[in-house]
Amino acid sequence: EKDLPILVSIGYSACHWCHVMERESFENETTAQYMNEHFVNIKIDREERPDLDHLYMDALQAIAGNGGWPLNVFLTTDAKPFYGGTYFPPEKAFNRISWSDVLQSMTEVWTNKRDEVEEQADRLINHIKKANRFADAKNLIPSTETVSFFNVDDCILMAAQFLKNADTTDGGYGRAPKFLHTFSLQYQLQYGHLFKKKEPVNNALFTLQKMLQGGIYDQLAGGISRYSTDNEWLAPHFEKMLYDNALFAAVLCDAYQLSKQKIFKQGIENTLHFFMHEMKCSEGGYYAALDADSEGEEGKFYVWQKKEIGELLGKDAELFCDFYDVKEGGNWEGKNILNIKIPVDEFVAKNNLDIEEFEQKIAACKLRLIAARNQRTRPGTDDKILLNSNALLLTAFCKAYAALGEEAYKTAAVELYIFIDEKFRDADNTGGLKHTYKNGEARYQAFLDDYAYLIQACIFLQEVTGEQEYLLRAKELTQYVLRHFADEESPFLFYTHKDQQDIIVRKIEMYDGATPSANGIMAQNLFYLGVVFDEKEWLDRGSSMLKSIFNALKKHPASFAVWAGAYLMQTAGILEIAITGREIQPSLERLLEEYIPNKVVQSSTKQWDMPLLRDKNYENDLTIYLCKDYSCSLPLKKISDLLKSLYDTAN
Repeated sequence: EKDLPILVSIGYSACHWCHVMERESFENETTAQYMNEHFVNIKIDREERPDLDHLYMDALQAIAGNGGWPLNVFLTTDAKPFYGGTYFPPEKAFNRISWSDVLQSMTEVWTNKRDEVEEQADRLINHIKKANRFADAKNLIPSTETVSFFNVDDCILMAAQFLKNADTTDGGYGRAPKFLHTFSLQYQLQYGHLFKKKEPVNNALFTLQKMLQGGIYDQLAGGISRYSTDNEWLAPHFEKMLYDNALFAAVLCDAYQLSKQKIFKQGIENTLHFFMHEMKCSEGGYYAALDADSEGEEGKFYVWQKKEIGELLGKDAELFCDFYDVKEGGNWEGKNILNIKIPVDEFVAKNNLDIEEFEQKIAACKLRLIAARNQRTRPGTDDKILLNSNALLLTAFCKAYAALGEEAYKTAAVELYIFIDEKFRDADNTGGLKHTYKNGEARYQAFLDDYAYLIQACIFLQEVTGEQEYLLRAKELTQYVLRHFADEESPFLFYTHKDQQDIIVRKIEMYDGATPSANGIMAQNLFYLGVVFDEKEWLDRGSSMLKSIFNALKKHPASFAVWAGAYLMQTAGILEIAITGREIQPSLERLLEEYIPNKVVQSSTKQWDMPLLRDKNYENDLTIYLCKDYSCSLPLKKISDLLKSLYDTAN
């Protein structure tokens, strides 16, 4: 009606530079007046509408070669992008054009060069559509290669690429800024364990240790920030995202199962404790994020002056400051971010300390500092509840129970599942789900990652509880996804529901980002459920997905680490384990303690009409069945015999 361009600004509550630009420009009366006169302005929370974020981020990356948030994009009246950028200062600075200059320039081209604007918008949309087609000729595997598609040599090559990019000094990959890359770490652990290679395992464990000792990790209360601004993991952007912490806790579980190192056990406990006690809503779900800023200053809640610590800790301050790298002049911008330079065992040896006394003293000091920190202005909480993030946390709870055997984590997992099942179901009773929940209301059709992560969580929940109802729910959700998200031209799945009308391009998301590729997770789900329910079509579809992305995966495994993991599992072969009988719980718990990434596990005390549980012995206290590569061993009576068999098979 107004014939004005649309200005969309996409961000999220914990985004520091989103808040800066909002304060500097959007809240400036002169700037706001100009924007209202010349544009139709729309603000979008990327976590509420990740579909729109994906679409316009692709456009920005095509325009600028990179992306980030805030994501500011200018659209034609039919919502096609023609220009965009990230943060713009109110006045020209940092080699960036000012926001007012951008606004005036966009007004001018819209008024005087409309044809060029429309052409640019059409080119961008065509580019996005073309990039959307992964299953084209260049990515498909020739039919002559399908028989021997899963190849150990390719797993070795992918592992070598991860190691090639590894920072052997400080851990992680590449140079700053450094992100968590939990999927890459997971692949290294899986590959190294399954093929008896020490280097990738040691590299992944080293990286996780460095993160846990760094300033990126909250040394007082637990929880990890999104990324580090330096190579040493000292100075993060201080926001804590639920999805980052869920993924981090999950890979720590793998690390602990594999190594039994105390640092990973403590990392799991502290990370999950933070969210269970500080980010849980009264109804049962978990909030999306904790902001980086408080009182307008990034990280203010978390940093310390040495004098302040001295006043709080008294005679214990010197030891605490020595251990946590606290300096008179600060270790970051005149202030101190708590971090550990020397691992605890080396520190106590160097200082001739008793480790138990030292740990007790440090724990007491931390409690005093937490109490003092809690008197500060707390960063803002993003109190919406996201299905995808909560599903990832549900998986983390299951893995924590498996790794540590703590009943509280299984209880938390079951309670979270009940909350999700009650609050996120679509009211129209078609079997669909919603994406967000807040103030008693579920909103927005769920996206592919919501379904994929929840299906995965149901699989893990079945493993730790032995309740087959969770697998039946996973099957039901998978059937729904295949009906409503499938692409008729490829084996892949669209990110949005087929009935969603408010987006100009239905995208197929393939890469791992801050969260795992939803298509990649669905491929893993199809392989697992295909075995459990003897669904050959699902197994074939999973294989077709891998074959269709394989050339890209082989060249860039770090961008497709979830896919690399799926490929690795199929190459190593799936271990099908069924545990039946009257007294199975102790044996199940003992099995879950072990790191067996390529397993499918079902356990039950009663008969179920499922391939792995059908016609099994339920009269004895315990019977264990093991199958692999279409071959089954004789039934076993002890969990120790199963573990020995698995060890012998691996060797």
